[in-house]
Amino acid sequence: MDAELAYRHCEEVTRTEAENFYYGIRLLPADKRRAMCALYAFARRVDDIGDGELPGEEKLRRLEAERERVRAPATDSGDPVIAALAYTRERFPLPLASCSDLIDGVEMDVRGTEYETFDDLVVYCRRVAGSIGRLSLAIFGADDLERAMPLADDLGVAMQITNILRDVREDRARGRVYLPAEDLRRFGIEDPASADPAAGAELVRFEAARAREWFDRGLTLVPMLDKRSASCVSAMTGIYRRILERIEEHPEDVMRERISLPIWEKAWVAARSLTTGARA
Repeated sequence: MDAELAYRHCEEVTRTEAENFYYGIRLLPADKRRAMCALYAFARRVDDIGDGELPGEEKLRRLEAERERVRAPATDSGDPVIAALAYTRERFPLPLASCSDLIDGVEMDVRGTEYETFDDLVVYCRRVAGSIGRLSLAIFGADDLERAMPLADDLGVAMQITNILRDVREDRARGRVYLPAEDLRRFGIEDPASADPAAGAELVRFEAARAREWFDRGLTLVPMLDKRSASCVSAMTGIYRRILERIEEHPEDVMRERISLPIWEKAWVAARSLTTGARA
């Protein structure tokens, strides 16, 4: 498939589906922006399989088919997402094993994996979000990739923990509970959907503090990046950090509704990252 057509499809998917990431992606130069859109379109497809209405066995079959496609993506594929990934791989050193890690994480969702400890949850977060951090870093580049890669992974974990806190109610409606069982017991909670408001708020504050620690560590990545890549990372993480701030300010709301930012605030964070997120 022609590269222009493949990338155009991925850019449209990203523009219409990426609630938070597109604000950062649009700050990149054209080649990196296209590559990030290809990455997002693939991740969106995998997530949609996991969150869809198909029977579990069919979801697993489709996820395995995606795994096969990305093992050796081809530019002559009739699938625009796979073709775009192949073109991106020609330009950037994508670690395709991380695409497989993402699929492993979504398979955990399909199989209904539960998390006894926070360390168990981190395994999941590294697969579904740390993988995206590692793939993104391959596109951004860094002064010291060996040192930067774990930090990109950490930022992915931080954002995924924020997602989990933001989506507690929505996930529970799908039959999913990501909050570690040992933490639920610690705060005397059997079911997040029916938790005592005070206990639920304390649990949310506890997990939010963990997310903040992961952000603090992961954000040491930013000075290792070029100016526009740094701004992209700062915009994306800035939006998630503001969501985390809202959660910390009103932890009792998490059990009742999904916390989000208005469009103007996301745009403001992205604009601000142009001057505050990049290294000198």
